[in-house]
Amino acid sequence: MSRTHGEDSVEIEAAPYELMGGTAPVQALAQRFYDEMELHEPELTKLHSCDAQGRVDRASRERFALFLVGWLGGPQDYIATHGHPRLRMRHAKVRVDVAMRDAWLRAMSRALDGCGVVGPVRSYLDVRFAEVADFMRNASG
Repeated sequence: MSRTHGEDSVEIEAAPYELMGGTAPVQALAQRFYDEMELHEPELTKLHSCDAQGRVDRASRERFALFLVGWLGGPQDYIATHGHPRLRMRHAKVRVDVAMRDAWLRAMSRALDGCGVVGPVRSYLDVRFAEVADFMRNASG
């Protein structure tokens, strides 16, 4: 199976979920994403529900991991549990400008680095994450 996306036409031979090794590595990526966000992107972290220690709460982390598994081509448990993601609608109350988009992308890039995601799947994900992050913008600047 060959997957391409966007103008950059990055090709991969299977779903990113499969190429990354399944549920556990994708869940690890989601956790690492929030860890990187907390360490390097305090303004982005503030937009999330946090626990008493200032860490993004467990429910938010688990929900994103569930979403990411399905979005990357794995089991669609997020949709079964929460319905269609409706990303723009669910994020409408949050101001997403260029700075927030870029902060999100930096945190995800660090997470991908930290999880050792490389090669064609990394190139594919870099393009897809950038497209989605830009799509989420709802404010100029």
